[in-house]
Amino acid sequence: MLVEILPHNIDDRLIEQAVDVLKKGELIIFPTDSVYAVGCDLYNKKALKKLAEFKSEKLKKTNFSIICHDIKEISDYVKQIDRRTFKLLNKSLPGPFTFILSASNDITKLFESNRKEIGVRIPNSPVILEIVKKLGNPIATTSLHDKDDEIKDYFIDPYKIYERYDNQVAMIIDGGKGNLEPSTVVRCIDEEYEIIRQGVGEIDL
Repeated sequence: MLVEILPHNIDDRLIEQAVDVLKKGELIIFPTDSVYAVGCDLYNKKALKKLAEFKSEKLKKTNFSIICHDIKEISDYVKQIDRRTFKLLNKSLPGPFTFILSASNDITKLFESNRKEIGVRIPNSPVILEIVKKLGNPIATTSLHDKDDEIKDYFIDPYKIYERYDNQVAMIIDGGKGNLEPSTVVRCIDEEYEIIRQGVGEIDL
């Protein structure tokens, strides 16, 4: 199912429809402020396993990030954020960044792993932020493409995405052409900062 949700004129009925899809344990593909991504309800174990299958991985081996509605929500899923890191997040988000932070014990349990870190995002994308807000908790997410893939039309054009992935997900949100560059990944652990991947976001550490 392909639905168009315009960021400058968000249709609440379509947002509710997307939330219902997530609550049923299904996957959605959606635009961000970088590349298109695929995601599910963080608290639906069936959906998390389905997302892992979509990426041809075992759940405990995945490196999914989470999309939160705001920085306050991030604090519920990571260990205590120091003052410097908080200021960096506050300055950069919403924006095209993935911040790697120390994961809480709840995250470890949800992903059936011993992972000590989690990527967190607050993209500057009103549509997905509204979906997360209405859902009431973060979504687990990963880029539609793999890190070694060349980003082609079927990763950035909603209609090409629909043709390729319609039988694998319950909803594809058309938010216009996606970006050719992924988010910039910044690791912030023990007050040491490192750019793991330079993407569309520019940041001064």
